[in-house]
Amino acid sequence: MERRDKYNYYLDIAETVLERGTCLRRNYGSIIVKNDEIISTGYTGAPRGRKNCMDLKMCIREQKNVPRGTHYELCRSVHSEANAIISASRRDMIGATLYLVGKDAKDGTFVEDANSCAMCKRLIINAGIKTVVIRKNKQEYKVIDVQEWIDDDDSLSNEIGY
Repeated sequence: MERRDKYNYYLDIAETVLERGTCLRRNYGSIIVKNDEIISTGYTGAPRGRKNCMDLKMCIREQKNVPRGTHYELCRSVHSEANAIISASRRDMIGATLYLVGKDAKDGTFVEDANSCAMCKRLIINAGIKTVVIRKNKQEYKVIDVQEWIDDDDSLSNEIGY
């Protein structure tokens, strides 16, 4: 038996976290890890005390055919990365790694080319997180140095339209 590599180990945990997600389109799970210790977790869902899309049995973005990656302001959910960051101390996040897994809520397939949205990228940068690891499939993942997002400031501005 071969031992699971560390990236996939943490991605497996993030994948379990996403199962708590309440989005009808796509669910994401995030965990923040520093020095091999899980600092916090987060999944996609409405703010505490508010109704989730799965409880309402409708998604406004789906009803309006809003394309993926646009008009997040219409969404009821807080993204998994934001929820993980909210649950952690910045002191603990500086230099940490965020592991992110996304799945389609209807068929359970991994989200192709998953990445953090522009707002979550800004939160990740300000939290002091150093690396983001995103699952592509059960074995493959991509590793992003957050410094690339900082250095590529024009690209981030273009993503959000200014």
